[in-house]
Amino acid sequence: MRIVMVSTFDLAGGASRSAYRLHQGLQHIGIDSRMLVQRKDSQDPTVMGPNGKMNKWLSLVRPDLDAVPFKFYRHREASTWGCAWLPYNLASHVNRLKADLVNLHWIFQGFIPVSALSRLKQPVVWTIHDCCAFTGGCHYPFDCEGYKKACGHCPQLGSDSDHDLSRRIWLRKFRRWKDLDLVVVSPSRWLAQCARNSSLFKDRHIEVIPYCLDLTRYKPVKQEIARELLGLPHDKKLILFGANQAMQDPRKGFHYLQSALQNLSREGWQEKAELLVFGEAQISKPPETGLKTRVLGWLHDDVSLSLAYAAADVYVCPSLQDNLPNAVIEASACGTPTLAFQIGGLPDLIEHLQTGFLARPFESDDLARGLHYLLSDEQTRKAMGLAARAKTEREFEPFRVAGQYAKLFEDTLRAV
Repeated sequence: MRIVMVSTFDLAGGASRSAYRLHQGLQHIGIDSRMLVQRKDSQDPTVMGPNGKMNKWLSLVRPDLDAVPFKFYRHREASTWGCAWLPYNLASHVNRLKADLVNLHWIFQGFIPVSALSRLKQPVVWTIHDCCAFTGGCHYPFDCEGYKKACGHCPQLGSDSDHDLSRRIWLRKFRRWKDLDLVVVSPSRWLAQCARNSSLFKDRHIEVIPYCLDLTRYKPVKQEIARELLGLPHDKKLILFGANQAMQDPRKGFHYLQSALQNLSREGWQEKAELLVFGEAQISKPPETGLKTRVLGWLHDDVSLSLAYAAADVYVCPSLQDNLPNAVIEASACGTPTLAFQIGGLPDLIEHLQTGFLARPFESDDLARGLHYLLSDEQTRKAMGLAARAKTEREFEPFRVAGQYAKLFEDTLRAV
């Protein structure tokens, strides 16, 4: 059985890292896995990226070209959009790799067009990492339920028309995919339910299989050693926050964390705690949080990330909508409890008051209460950290997750 996994990237971004980790896990259990990507960052010979200067240059400009239809909407929100219209001969690449089954992952930003999937002769298992596969282009719909029907009148486009870009993309997906041999995998129960509620995937077979993580790379390290290596203070409580464009992306919820930290500062933590931020470039003016803020910049490698998690007393994930954030799994594997809103896939990762704290959605006061709870009691915090590590070992170990996928692949091929 040869599996060809398809992902826009292999290492850039949480969804892509998840796909690559699964690719490695499948290989470790004896599955012949290859990976096809638009941009290759690893040196792995089983990952196939563009060859030649021209193809590599095209791979860099495809995301901007794909977004051109979206940019015609002057009142659009500042969000990413999956137009998926640029041509790409996926079938020929898959056939050349002699695939028995295709496992799609995050394939947007100009990589795989909607039309390409209907040309595949192999059965398809699609691991969705956000909602874009079953919407008219948005990656997270928030309060909009247009994806349950046929999209149109899209709030993220700032559109008043039923026949806007979101409707056109939805219709293209509906027409091209209605006869597609497709099984859907969701990493979280929340995203699976969204897919079941959608007009495009409501009749599909949907499985829930979580992400996996190399627990030999992400593991507890003595806090004092991690802080020494990163040049961080030993006499302060450290609150860690991080994501791609951490403070710029509204979906990541930094404004709620900022309000909670100001609340914490007023309660007397101004000199006792600091905020650490990664996934953000160095900034000239720190945000007004009431606490000293240290920006760690971009942490691209597993060692730096695991040290940052181990150095922190708590990791905060105040996302407004999210699937199964890799950062929470990584922090938990390093023995650091997480504070988050009780939304999306976060309840799959955090057991309230056991491995972390789930605050009431979008209540900064409750986020501040969670911070105070986790920072005030060292014994409780350490017990939560141990429980968080144990949970990752039970649920996100690579061999376990790869085994679930292998069984699904075998069942899918037998059903053909």
